[in-house]
Amino acid sequence: MKIEPYLFFDGRCEEAIGFYSRALGAKVEFMMRYAESPEPPPPGMLPPGSEQKIMHASLHIGGALVMMSDGMCGGDTAFKGFSLSLDCPDADQAREAFAALSVGGQVTMPLGKTFWAPLFGMVTDRFGVGWMVGVSADAA
Repeated sequence: MKIEPYLFFDGRCEEAIGFYSRALGAKVEFMMRYAESPEPPPPGMLPPGSEQKIMHASLHIGGALVMMSDGMCGGDTAFKGFSLSLDCPDADQAREAFAALSVGGQVTMPLGKTFWAPLFGMVTDRFGVGWMVGVSADAA
């Protein structure tokens, strides 16, 4: 078994894909718009004009697969109760990723040395997704 995160951006998925591609070097493995689906969504499920929104996308970020969608395109993203943990191989990459994720977001814990890691910090990105960015003690 494995756990793979699935994030719903309520209408901002394409923007998020572009952001994570630039910020973290994410690579799109698969992407399908609602208009491309072999089965259309049930009537009334999506707001009118949502045909070009993302029904499903899969991105590789480092060694992880992150799936995402525009969901119901309601415009109300609420990412609560979790964070994505980004373990970087060295301090330079951690600083670069943290700075990129911070653009338009909010730093909740600046990068710094902790008792468990040589470098660790937390940021909520512009979409409201929480990130814990660090360098593991093994990499130091």
